[in-house]
Amino acid sequence: MISHRPTAAGAPPAPFSPTRAPALRTLLKGAILVLAGWFAFSPALRGGWVWDDASEIHLNPILRDPHALGRIWLSPAGSDYFPLKTTLQWILWQAFGDRPLCFHVASLGLHLLSALLFWRLLGKLGVRLAWFGGLLFAVHPLAVESVAWSAELKNTLSLAFVLAAMVAYVDGAILLSWLLFLLAMLSKTTVVMFPAVILLYSWWKRGRITKADFFSSAPFFAVSAALGSITLWFQQSRAIGGWIIPMGGPVFRLARAGMAASFYLWKCAVPAGLLPLYPRLISGRLALWDFIPWAVFAVLAGWFWKERAGWGRHALLGFGFFALNLLPVVGFVPMAYLHLGDVADHLAYLSLLGVIGLGAAAAGALLGRFAPPNSWKRVFAVVAAAVLVSSLALCARDHAGWYASDEALWVRALQVYPSSGLAHNNLGSALMAEGRGNGAISQFEAALQSDPDYAEAHANLGLALAQSGRLADAVGHYRAALALRPDFADTRANLGNALLGLGQADEAIPCYEEALRAQPGSAEAQGNLGIALARVGRLAEAVAHDEEALRLDPAFGAEHINLANALAQIGRTDEAIGHYREALRLGLGDAGLRFNLAVALARVGRRAEAIEQLEACLGLRPGDDEARRALEALRAAP
Repeated sequence: MISHRPTAAGAPPAPFSPTRAPALRTLLKGAILVLAGWFAFSPALRGGWVWDDASEIHLNPILRDPHALGRIWLSPAGSDYFPLKTTLQWILWQAFGDRPLCFHVASLGLHLLSALLFWRLLGKLGVRLAWFGGLLFAVHPLAVESVAWSAELKNTLSLAFVLAAMVAYVDGAILLSWLLFLLAMLSKTTVVMFPAVILLYSWWKRGRITKADFFSSAPFFAVSAALGSITLWFQQSRAIGGWIIPMGGPVFRLARAGMAASFYLWKCAVPAGLLPLYPRLISGRLALWDFIPWAVFAVLAGWFWKERAGWGRHALLGFGFFALNLLPVVGFVPMAYLHLGDVADHLAYLSLLGVIGLGAAAAGALLGRFAPPNSWKRVFAVVAAAVLVSSLALCARDHAGWYASDEALWVRALQVYPSSGLAHNNLGSALMAEGRGNGAISQFEAALQSDPDYAEAHANLGLALAQSGRLADAVGHYRAALALRPDFADTRANLGNALLGLGQADEAIPCYEEALRAQPGSAEAQGNLGIALARVGRLAEAVAHDEEALRLDPAFGAEHINLANALAQIGRTDEAIGHYREALRLGLGDAGLRFNLAVALARVGRRAEAIEQLEACLGLRPGDDEARRALEALRAAP
């Protein structure tokens, strides 16, 4: 018989001893979960900026400012107050610059961290298949929009914090839980229902809610009330702006909320046909069947309550988590997204956990009851679980590939939802950014066929037509856009540009003035107005606006030329020469600029310099007869 020598005191245990086996299994499970999630979402890592990523990240000036950290927290300029999310974006930009990959990696990393935290939370709640629940969340297709769309980094960041807060609360670390919840709220306030969730957990744990539970949850409710109120203010005053939000009355909101909840529940269970934008849930007048979801939910809630002494208690926790976290996003309160649609995948990212957790708990209970270890039923259950996870991962991987580019996203969306005006409009914008003007025009026209009152499509079509030289047609669409959305300052400025191009400077001036009132700090708006004023002979006013444009942006090279031209016309030639030379220094040395500089130099008697500029002009434009005659005249002069 072989005997085993005892391990010396203080020596490490054998590599495969029983004391290390659980830790190794845990590490292996964690690695499988992370690799599965990485496989499912990795196509998004190759993606660029999509949808509103440009305004949120790519063109956001505050991310470029190395000294902006204080402004992010104390004087935010965006449409929401999510300073921790913006701080993370700022850090990523300062560290890596304009690289979408870095933002995608951060978002995917946070999602995988949330999957690990969810696994841990389910384990603490006694769910037998806790790891399976974490794995399902890691690969679920409904999470793709939150992970692959860089602008939704706030979703993945806030979820990681709120899950950590829930784990801490279950462990009894109330202060730590409160701090983590505060960080979650500073990332995105859709986690605002967390205080209600912890009261639901307290009921689930003991069958009642005590005074101590209310007392311990009070600081959480205080954070929710404070930051939730700030979010509502930002939504009303900034995010919504001039959008018309189709809220409807209380009855309509109730019906829409029920339809939205049923939609999300279905997509959690059967994540097929996912889209970046969905049709409205209720079209036309309300009908009796629009309230069917509420009747179904009432029956389910009654059934669960009746069985609360057993499995119903767990069902109430899971569905309660799902429903509570949907309350802020199902249309009871106005939010900017509602002008696009009633539902969106990223709005269900948090609630998805309730459905998956309940599913994992139910599967564990059924497995223990009907599939004993080492039986063929247990083997069948494992195979079925593997098929389910593989199917979800492959579906998520395909969906993540949609986010490779704006064009790819909206082309795929239109394959499923061909009548979407927003998808046509966004595809048109992507094509126009690539210089494919004719394709863009077709998409904007298709958007207007779907919705003739689509202000953005009118504005974008006007811009595309103007870029193709069809200025008169562009004017009509600009005017249509402004009739629907008078607050479109850029469109008003574009209308001014089109009118100026048509020689209608008198009509362009009021457009530029309106645009300037909306954007008083815009150097471009000041410069445009200066050009129009100069065209109608109001040179002194033109000079004032040109000078203001340069004060706002000293590197605005083209404005040096406009100011120089106006100064030359009112006899301030020496000043004009200085601005012409500054434009040359900034690299705007075209033939026209050099000719105008030569004329100004000749006017003040600086003949040699004027000849030099005319020679340079002819070098750039050899066929310029006017410049040739001026050069010959200067050379022949005594």
